[in-house]
Amino acid sequence: MSCSVQVDSHSDERNRYRIPIELRSTGFFSARSKRGLGFLLDHIEVTLAVDMASTAGATSWLRGRVKAVPSGDCLVIMGSSKAEFPPEKTITLSSIVAPRLARRGGVDEPFAWDSREYLRKLCIGKDVTFKVDYTVPSIGREFGSVFLGDKNVGLLVVSEGWAKVREQGQQKGEASPFLAELQRLEEQAKQQGVGRWSKVPGASDASIRNLPPSAIGDPSNLDAMGLLAANKGRPMQGIVEQVRDGSTVRVYLLPDFQFVQVFVAGIQAPSMGRRTPVEMVVDTEVITNEPNGEASSEPRQPLTSAQRLVASAASSTEVAPDPFGREAKHFTEIRVLNRDVRIVLEGVDKFSNLIGSVYYPDGDSAKDLALELVENGLAKYVDWSANMMEEDAKRRLKSAELQVKKDRLKIWTNFVPPPSNSKVIHDQNFTGKVVEVVSGDCIIVADDSVPFGSPLAERRVNLSSIRCPKMGNPRRDEKPAPYAREVKEFLRTRLIGRQVNVSMEYSRKVGPVDGSLPTAGTTDSRIMDFGSVFLVSSSKVDADDTVSAPPSAGSQPEGINVAELVVGRGFGTVIRHRDFDERSSYYDGLLAAEARAISGKKGIHSAKDPPVMHITDLMMGSSKKAKDFLPFLQRSRRLPAVVDYVLSGHRFKLLIPKETCSIAFSFSGVRCAGREEPYSDEAIALMRRKIMQRDVEIEVETVDRTGTFLGSLWESKTNMAVPLLEAGLARLQTAFGTDRILDAHLLEQAEQSAKRQRLKIWENYVEGQEVAKGSTAESKQKEVLKINVTEVLGSGKFYVQTVEDQRVASIQQQLASLTLQEAPVIGAFNPRKGDIVLAQFTVDNSWNRAMIVNAPRGAVESPKDLFEVFYIDYGNQEEIPYSRLRPLDPSVSSGPGLAQLCSLAYIKVPSLEEDFGQEAAEYLSHCILDNSRELRAMIEEKDTSGGKVKGQGTGTVLYVTLVDVEASSSINAAMLQEGLARLERKKRWDTKERQQALDNLEEFQAKAKRERLKMWQYGDIQSDDEDSATPVRKAAGRR
Repeated sequence: MSCSVQVDSHSDERNRYRIPIELRSTGFFSARSKRGLGFLLDHIEVTLAVDMASTAGATSWLRGRVKAVPSGDCLVIMGSSKAEFPPEKTITLSSIVAPRLARRGGVDEPFAWDSREYLRKLCIGKDVTFKVDYTVPSIGREFGSVFLGDKNVGLLVVSEGWAKVREQGQQKGEASPFLAELQRLEEQAKQQGVGRWSKVPGASDASIRNLPPSAIGDPSNLDAMGLLAANKGRPMQGIVEQVRDGSTVRVYLLPDFQFVQVFVAGIQAPSMGRRTPVEMVVDTEVITNEPNGEASSEPRQPLTSAQRLVASAASSTEVAPDPFGREAKHFTEIRVLNRDVRIVLEGVDKFSNLIGSVYYPDGDSAKDLALELVENGLAKYVDWSANMMEEDAKRRLKSAELQVKKDRLKIWTNFVPPPSNSKVIHDQNFTGKVVEVVSGDCIIVADDSVPFGSPLAERRVNLSSIRCPKMGNPRRDEKPAPYAREVKEFLRTRLIGRQVNVSMEYSRKVGPVDGSLPTAGTTDSRIMDFGSVFLVSSSKVDADDTVSAPPSAGSQPEGINVAELVVGRGFGTVIRHRDFDERSSYYDGLLAAEARAISGKKGIHSAKDPPVMHITDLMMGSSKKAKDFLPFLQRSRRLPAVVDYVLSGHRFKLLIPKETCSIAFSFSGVRCAGREEPYSDEAIALMRRKIMQRDVEIEVETVDRTGTFLGSLWESKTNMAVPLLEAGLARLQTAFGTDRILDAHLLEQAEQSAKRQRLKIWENYVEGQEVAKGSTAESKQKEVLKINVTEVLGSGKFYVQTVEDQRVASIQQQLASLTLQEAPVIGAFNPRKGDIVLAQFTVDNSWNRAMIVNAPRGAVESPKDLFEVFYIDYGNQEEIPYSRLRPLDPSVSSGPGLAQLCSLAYIKVPSLEEDFGQEAAEYLSHCILDNSRELRAMIEEKDTSGGKVKGQGTGTVLYVTLVDVEASSSINAAMLQEGLARLERKKRWDTKERQQALDNLEEFQAKAKRERLKMWQYGDIQSDDEDSATPVRKAAGRR
């Protein structure tokens, strides 16, 4: 054999191997050839031309790995290079002949299969060293010596009696260098009666396989459906004889030797191209059993499909394969060709092709060929055959394809993911207690890290990747779907008041009403946040609820996955996401739980009719109906109930299971601050933490004229009015006596305790005089400020700067002296919500102090990323790109903002969304934004319930009477006179001073009414009704 390195490739009649090589890996290589090629650059394509003329001289020793074993004396060896397609050689062991396997229509020679199996098990997949001893041009074969480690393979085969030794041929050099040793070992094997030399009677006949028609070239008689029916889902042992493409193999099924073609279930690899047959005679293939490979004139039976492994390439012309088709085929060949595999038949297609899963050994474990191909980007998932597989196997394939698409490997290199309306949420894990179960797939959790009473304390969490029956909406006449009440009650009894770990995973933009996807061009949509919730303690969870599948990604937090609990009970279904939609990190566990619920026919998967429960809602009826129901609620002294909703600090919606009704219930003799009054939200938050959706006991005393039942309420034997009074969030009303109020002495003690500590509404309490913070004017002289108005909002609110405040000029001077450089490098400056920064105002490009109100999730990715900022010294708010932000310079004061939020006292101005709200804002702007006017603000009340400033419209509010000094007129009165505002309603507990102020303004409103100006153009609008309406408050933390 002669070996030449050619930079160009030419077409000639010699066999060539086109070998992409590197200096460190040169396919078949020897020490001599490696040194000789040392001058070449990496990745030179060379052509290894093998001269087919017979040569007496031997080549150098080469190394490679055994890829296939066609027979008992033949090996297909591929180079050990790391090239994409290593070169291959077919080597027949020198000077030996093994028995021949059956060909088309024929039978095995005795011991042919045992011989092939010995060599296959000995060498397949192993590294060997070999050299070509000689070639025989007439049959186009190379004969050589092969070493497995330090053992000569030819000697091993002969010593075991699986081949006989050829005599030396006529031409010199056509023999193995180890011929003498081969002959000695042959004689030894004969004497020992091993292998084909067995002396056992009948051994020769017994070694001949009884082959079915499919194994000898006649697949037409194969009963594919019968084979499937007999072996469906049962692992079958097999040996892969040929790989047609990456996802199609031809296999001997043992022990019956059915020769079948199996399409790998669930996937499809790129095609190897269409083959166009070439006119050629195959019935008279030249074979030789003569010594030294001399040709025989006897015709040979045609090869079977299993034995045409190498010859097939020469007998047809290939049309170009699909991209990565050759890679997929090579990937499959080096893993399963001539290997022992397990085949699990999954189904048969309409053409009677067998569909199955292929598992090959890898050390002590078995690997799934389909999964390996998909994970390496060499096959795609296909539904038609995947539907024949088990759900777990389908999920693994689908998940693998999704990941490889994201990584854009191989066939997915140019993949462009479809648009998605979901977005991943990073690093938002928290712990807290469950406050409310909204529905089977939505709960509200009080975050332990956020202070009690904060609007951000309660967070709505939608359970990732599941969907439960909807609760409906009574206001729209929507009734609860079947099992909706059951799943809500199931979660209520297990979660309310319990500690949970929450892992936020993704957010999704949905339609405004039913959670559907927003349609193109619509802006009326909302953002829903989804996460996985884990119940830390399982004391209230049934034993059969704790079965949990392993998480699909990462490590599962401690506890029971609530979504899995719901789905496993048959109260919900798992959402089938689109490929690139975000999903639960524990999606596989959810699917497994759903499969268990379906097989167990639980809940919504049951064939039984769903339970029906009719609830009479007395809150929707008349007060007369509530009074008629009073005797039923007073029959038992104490009634069990469930707090369905907290309407205010002292008023609740209760479900009475025994009477199957819902009622409005209020503490008898205890009252909290009204809506929009200080501490109203804190009272509601306290009651939500204490009794929301808890099991309670009530005792009803009477019913008022609005249909609200009055009485006492206990949770765990505690009268829940007591903690409300102790916290200073409610008053005890004793004007009508305390005879009918249960536990009156406890309530009085609780109120006295709050007074002594001056808590909340008793902050300014003086013995003998009750003053709630912000509810009445101070007896001392009212404070008057000289102001400049900087921004006008809706509803009569506006921002001001105090003229005498020296900080205004100081900060303006600090900002003017700044020399700001280019925008910071992305990643070096990552503003977060609540940070104080410098922002460039878009109107005049001036730099001002600002607070980040909203920021993109995650790190900044582009200078065009948008941030919503609130200018703390002026009160205006806008959205600007990252390029207009800078860190707050140390030379600039980081003190509180100079803009103070104010509101016109004693009057109600319509919001911008209400009728005449826009006109009211424009008129107010015209009156107060003119810098030439001197304005004075008299502070009537101060409301601090808004807490810290978090953006426009938040923080402490000053209720003021605004006076134009030059015109000596009140802006408050002018708004009333123009019909752009109305007076606040008088209350019984108003101070004389407040009543006097309202009386003075009444004449201005009366004039607007008479002249039917603006909001009075259709007469009295009766807008005061809203003041007495029962407030329906959404839970804090909801979107």
